[in-house]
Amino acid sequence: MSILSGINPVLESLKAGHPLDRILVAKGAGGPRLQQIVDLARRASVPVRFEERAGLDRLAGSPAHQGVVAMGAPKRYAELEDVAPAAQLLVILDGVEDPHNLGAIVRTAHAAGAGGIVIPERRAVGLTDVVAKAAAGALEYLPVVRAVNINRTLDELKELGYWIYGLDERGEWDYDRAEYNTPTALVFGGEGKGLHELVRKHCDVLVRIPMEGHIPSLNVSVAAGIVLFEHKRRRARTS
Repeated sequence: MSILSGINPVLESLKAGHPLDRILVAKGAGGPRLQQIVDLARRASVPVRFEERAGLDRLAGSPAHQGVVAMGAPKRYAELEDVAPAAQLLVILDGVEDPHNLGAIVRTAHAAGAGGIVIPERRAVGLTDVVAKAAAGALEYLPVVRAVNINRTLDELKELGYWIYGLDERGEWDYDRAEYNTPTALVFGGEGKGLHELVRKHCDVLVRIPMEGHIPSLNVSVAAGIVLFEHKRRRARTS
């Protein structure tokens, strides 16, 4: 059973037609967006129950649910062969462990026009309620592939014609000077560790974000946003 909490995740799940078993709304909660959730749920024949806020706190594991919690089928992972052929841009995450970072990257990648995200099966966060809430509904539109082996996945993408660009502080090109060939796969490392050595070796080009000051790196979700929107800017310029 999947738990979704927060107005945006529940609202986008309803809009996308994701199967939900029921929606719980805190007694006394109100507002136009909550009413929109109630109206959409009733049109989709999803039961809506009004319960005490403490019950929603327990179900969501946090009081930060904005007065609404939904219960539904677990989010399914996509298959690479279904996503890669049609995408012009994929985001590959090499061991992101913080669910807030993963959710933020999903949201940014969708906004930047990515066709999907690939995450590793081990030593990385999966699709949790925290991820869904941080993604603010983007998970309903952006497929996520869970790969057994990231290096093997990069080889498969190369066979499909993808160019692999890894973000690494030792990269030879500044991110805004590199030429991004399409289809593109952008690879981002995990918190504190960056890209694993074998993953670095599988990249066609390593790019870096030039830094000033005394901090050598950025949060991975911030770094991903910078590079993704540079890629979007380039794509808009050449289209």
